[in-house]
Formats: sequence, structure tokens, C-alpha cells
Amino acid sequence: MRTQFWIFLLFLLLLNFFCQAARPVTTIRPESIIGPQGNTTFLEGTTWCVARPGASQAELQRALDWACGIGRVDCSVIERHGDCYEPDTIVSHASFAFNAYYQTNGNNRIACYFGGTAALTKINPSYGKCSYDVSRSEVSAARSLSKYKHRWLMLMHIGLLLLISRRG
Repeated sequence: MRTQFWIFLLFLLLLNFFCQAARPVTTIRPESIIGPQGNTTFLEGTTWCVARPGASQAELQRALDWACGIGRVDCSVIERHGDCYEPDTIVSHASFAFNAYYQTNGNNRIACYFGGTAALTKINPSYGKCSYDVSRSEVSAARSLSKYKHRWLMLMHIGLLLLISRRG
């Protein structure tokens, strides 16, 4: 009986390995994802993260440098000749970078803090060709759960077959 148990565990391990290896890897480029406008936090509605009115220029510059550096925000859009370069102000550039960080890092108040220089707004700050990012968490959450459905169903069937075979 003990040997059968270990063989079964080995079988499950190999089955899991081959299911993973057989699955094709697909890369989805961010431009190809069509999401809703803004994030859809159910309690608070759609929100964006922007520079807080009244924050000092020096604080905003430090926060902007962090977002575009360590924060790994793609700030090419707010550089010269980018769609969001104009108006060429620290408040405008910081707002774009803060929102990009906020939308890709959980859409929570912590991701929109930046040393107290940022604030949440329900007003879409996009203008002209400058489109502020929106949350894609709904898309990624649905994709992450659906990838386990096949494996879960297969393991459930195997478990049921073992249960039936033990009783018989």
C-alpha cells in the first residue's frame, strides 16, 4: 500500500511537469490589452494618482526621480517630444509618473504616497494625446485564475478515480 502511494505521488509530479511543459508561452504586450477606463475598485470607483496641489517643487522632483528610477516607471512619454511632455511642468510630469506607478503596483493608497506628494483623484487627468494609464488588474486576475482550471480539473478526476478504486 505504501509503495502505491509513492507511485501515485510520483505520477502526480510527472503529470504536473508535463502539463507545464506542454503549455505554450504567450506574451501579451501592454498595448494589446484593452481595459476599462481607470481602475474599478468597487468601493471607491475609478481613481488616478496625481501630484498633490501644494507639494514643493523639490519634493516633487525627488519623488519623480524615484518613480522614473527605482520605481521602474517608463518615463519616456514625459521626456521632450513625448506625448505628455507638454505642459513642461514638474507637477504635470510627476502626475503622469505617479499614476503609472500607482496603476501597475496595486492601486492602493500606499502606491500613491510618494512621501506625501501625491493624492488620489476620481477625475481622469488625461488630455490631448496624453493618456494616463488605467488599471489592468481585472484582466491579469482573470488570466491568472483561468490558467489553473485545467490542472485542477485533472487532479480532481484522478482523486475521484483513486477514491473509487480503493473502495472497490
